[in-house]
Amino acid sequence: MTTPAIQPKRTGVRKKVQPPEPAPCPGLGAIPLEEGTLFRVWAPNADQVHVTGSFNDWADPGIEMAREEGGTWSVLCAKAKAGHHYKFRITRGEESFLKLDPRVRLTDPETGNGVIYRDAFDWQGVEFETPLLNEVVLYELHVGTFGVRRGEKTPCGTFRRVIERLPYLKELGVNAIELMPPTEFPGETSWGYNPCNPFAIEASYGGPDGLKELIREAHKQGIAVILDVVYNHFGPDSLDLWQFDGWSEDDKGGIYFYNDWRSETPWGDTRPDYGREEVRQYLRDNALMWIQEFRADGLRLDAVSYIRRSKGENAESVDIPEGWQVLQWINKDLKLHSPRVISIAEDLGNNAALTAWVEEGGAGFDTQWEAGFVHPVRAVLENPVDDARDVGAIVAAVLPGDACDPFRRVIYTESHDEVANGRRRMVSEIDPKHPDSLWARRRALQGAGVMLTAPGVPMFFQGQEFLEDGWFDDRDPLDWEKARKFRGIRLAFHDLIRLRRNLDGLTRGLTGAHVDVFHQNHDSKVIAWNRWYEGGPRDSTVVVMNLTAEAHDFYEITLPAAGEWKVRFNADWSGYSEDFDDTEVIAVEGRAGQIGHPAPVGGLALPPCAFIILSQD
Repeated sequence: MTTPAIQPKRTGVRKKVQPPEPAPCPGLGAIPLEEGTLFRVWAPNADQVHVTGSFNDWADPGIEMAREEGGTWSVLCAKAKAGHHYKFRITRGEESFLKLDPRVRLTDPETGNGVIYRDAFDWQGVEFETPLLNEVVLYELHVGTFGVRRGEKTPCGTFRRVIERLPYLKELGVNAIELMPPTEFPGETSWGYNPCNPFAIEASYGGPDGLKELIREAHKQGIAVILDVVYNHFGPDSLDLWQFDGWSEDDKGGIYFYNDWRSETPWGDTRPDYGREEVRQYLRDNALMWIQEFRADGLRLDAVSYIRRSKGENAESVDIPEGWQVLQWINKDLKLHSPRVISIAEDLGNNAALTAWVEEGGAGFDTQWEAGFVHPVRAVLENPVDDARDVGAIVAAVLPGDACDPFRRVIYTESHDEVANGRRRMVSEIDPKHPDSLWARRRALQGAGVMLTAPGVPMFFQGQEFLEDGWFDDRDPLDWEKARKFRGIRLAFHDLIRLRRNLDGLTRGLTGAHVDVFHQNHDSKVIAWNRWYEGGPRDSTVVVMNLTAEAHDFYEITLPAAGEWKVRFNADWSGYSEDFDDTEVIAVEGRAGQIGHPAPVGGLALPPCAFIILSQD
């Protein structure tokens, strides 16, 4: 139903009307109750607030709301039920305007009206325990492009289409998906980082019940769901929060935003006012809603550097102390709900304080995206000249900055940012003309191998496992034909993930905190590292990597322990690609220390661009 342009009613005599009584029930937004719907909204500078909608034929001005302490307004409307459309009419001085509820849970895409939403979702008794952080393998996806096939008439993907792909993700081996922001955005397509109604789920994706269904079905498949949220700015387009109750200073955003220099972000003058109690509560309530009502397993907070500092990591940036306090409050309350909730920061500043406990003055995140991994690894593997490949850069990427807890970093070679904004998928950077070439495939597998064997929380970006090329575009669906074409490469990713999660009990070390890069050959460009949890057979896991196209019939290497080392993964296997060399890699048994060889010595054949994983029985 379209909001009509209704003219004010004229009456001959104005009667004195007693102001309504405040509603007794707590909460903000449109809250369905048995006796009707409670409406409550914060608008401290308004002179009057009314609610109007399809339940009263969009009467003008509507049903008067009572002013409460603290600048909130409320009314209980018996006629308003779930499914009815509504808006608030804010009056300040001579101005009166309709606004969406700042906590609107659902909007009608045709009219833009708010819709009263009642949570009656059936979780079907599904119980799920979020995996431990050292066992998580993340898969980042964009709902709008993940599920649909190219050429379909459907303009964008939906939660239902993602559900249809869950068996595929389970078979691949990932145990957590990270959704790019599913909150409502203006227009038909978006990355999601321009939220206009932070409490509402994008209607074209499937709305709140669609997201709940996705989370429920993912949990049935043993897959955790982490949601990307944006608290560094809102909008800036189609933003009813802007000057919500008519007040602002210097023509800034009003009560929800800073009204001075702190409002400025790269995305508009819409940084929330972290120093205002009601705005802090708004952000905290939003974060807890995803965990409590939607049963998400964690949150990834976008561009945290712009919450804690005015210009991110820019040299001219200054601290915003109240932004840091908001991060602490959110993370502390998330952990109070469940210690297994995963909280991820995208800060890219390698700030150890972000992952320190709140009690120690830290922000309280569990882990953070690691820019110090993706950029050096890609630079080495995308370099067209073998002799120019920097062994030291790979070593630095493998070794975590936090030796006490290496899982405080999320490591990846592709993400939505790394394959857009002037950058392309890794295979397209390696070979722009032929991204499916032999060497592009080999090095892409090496990139995946490093990510899944270095200490940290590994993360893929959608389609990486079947060599999606080009760059990410929210109007361009994944090319699922490549999943069939490169099913061998997909099998390699599956095998690597299986080893990373130690599903066969052969490589427990890949879930452990310890790492030792015990071999660096800057001439031959060969690197080897050992990962272990406690150490010993089926635990200590050795990775050997050849950065060049030169094969070695026998490469001697010092091994961490004596005895037979078995090959658990060989990236040169022809089962991954028919034109791979299928080099038979037989690890020579490590000999116990001898004169001139104080440590066990062994060796193995190294194919071109080798990536080999070994462990002992």
